[in-house]
Amino acid sequence: MTASVLKTQWPAALESKIIALEKRLREMGSALVAFSAGTDSTFLTAMAQEVLGDRSLAVTAVSPSVPQKEQDEAVRLAIEIGIRHRLASTNELELAQYACNEPDRCYHCKHRLFSILRRIANEEQIAFVLDGSNADDQHDYRPGARAGQEQGVKSPLQEVGFTKEEIRQASRVLGLPTADKPASACLASRIPYGTTITAKSLRAVELAEEALHNLGFHHVRVRATGDTARIELAPSDVAKAASESVRSQIVERLQKAGFKFITLDLQGYRRGSWNSRLSSSEPA
Repeated sequence: MTASVLKTQWPAALESKIIALEKRLREMGSALVAFSAGTDSTFLTAMAQEVLGDRSLAVTAVSPSVPQKEQDEAVRLAIEIGIRHRLASTNELELAQYACNEPDRCYHCKHRLFSILRRIANEEQIAFVLDGSNADDQHDYRPGARAGQEQGVKSPLQEVGFTKEEIRQASRVLGLPTADKPASACLASRIPYGTTITAKSLRAVELAEEALHNLGFHHVRVRATGDTARIELAPSDVAKAASESVRSQIVERLQKAGFKFITLDLQGYRRGSWNSRLSSSEPA
C-alpha cells in the first residue's frame, strides 16, 4: 500500500511541487489518467486517487505495441493504489499513418489514444484527461505531445515542474514500486523510422526483451531492423552480455524470438536512439 499523499511529511525540495500538484488536481474536480504503469503515470495516478477519490479513473491502453507484462502490471498497480481502472483497446496498427512508421508515428498513436480516452471521460462525466508527461520531456522529440495539446489533454506534472528524478523521489516517499522502474517506451520505438510496423515485428521485440530481462538485464532495448536485433544495455552490462556463457544464451533466446542476426551495441542503452537519425530541422 502507498502512504497517504496528503498526510506525508515531504522533503523540502518536493513539498512546494506536491502542494501545487494537489491544488491543480483539486481544481479539476475529476480526472482520467492515461495509465501505462510507468514511473510518471503511476505517481500521477496515486496522486489523483488521493486527491479526487472516486472522481478519478485510470485507463490503460491494450495494444500490440504495449508488452503484455506492462498491461498486467497496470492492473496490479491500480488495485494497490485503489483507483477505478479500465482497459481500452487502441489497435493503432489499423491506422496506415501509424503502421508506415514515419517520424510522426507517435502523433497518430496518441491521437487515437486520446480520442478514446476523451470518449471514456465523457461517458464517465469526467472533466479532464491527463497524461504523465514531466518537465524533462520538453527536451525530447515527442510528436505525440501535439496530439495531446490538440485534444485538450493536461500534463499536470509538467505544469508544476516535476522532473523525472523528482517523480522518482516522490514515488519512493509514497512507497510506489515503480520509483526505480526503468523507462519503457512503446515497442514500436524499437523499429527504425520508415520500416513498416507489424504485429509480428512487435511481438519479436517483446519476446527478445523479455528474454534479456529474464537473464538479469534491466535497462534493455532491442532495436529491430528486419531479421537483425541490435541490443542496447546499460554500459555496465555490456561486458557481461559479451561473456561466452551469457552470449550463447542471448543468441539462442533471441533466435527463438525470431531474429537471425544478433548484435550488441557497444555504446549501450540510449533513450530514443533512432531519433539521432532525424535532421535538426525535425520538430522537437
